[in-house]
Amino acid sequence: QVQLLESGGGLVQAGGSLRLSCAASDRTFSTYAMAWFRQAPGKEREFVAAINWTGGNTYYTGSVKGRFTISRDNAKNTMYLQMNSLRPEDTAVYYCAGRKYSAYSLTAYEYNYWGQGTQVTVSS
Repeated sequence: QVQLLESGGGLVQAGGSLRLSCAASDRTFSTYAMAWFRQAPGKEREFVAAINWTGGNTYYTGSVKGRFTISRDNAKNTMYLQMNSLRPEDTAVYYCAGRKYSAYSLTAYEYNYWGQGTQVTVSS
C-alpha cells in the first residue's frame, strides 16, 4: 500500500508563493493518477487540481486556475503544487491523493490513498 507524505506548507502573506510536495513510497508511482484537495475549517474537503499518470493532462478548479500549477516527477515519485498569488481564502489543510490504474477524478471518495495533510495559512 502506497504511503503519501506532503510537505512545504507554511505561513505566507497574501500575494506570496508556496510549493507543496507529495512524496510517494510506491515505485509504481507512475501508474497513479494524483490530485490535491484542501479543507478549510468548518468546510468540506474540496478538489484543487489533478494530474494524469504521465503529467501530460491536468485539471484545476476555477478559483486556482492561472495561479496554481500541478506537476509530477515520476523518476522521484513526487508530485508538486506550485501556488502563486496566494489569497487568504486559500488557507486550508492541503492533502495529496492517489488512485492506481485509473484516470484522475474530481471526487475525493474515488481516491484510495491519502497523505496526512500540510497546513497552508495565507495572511492578509
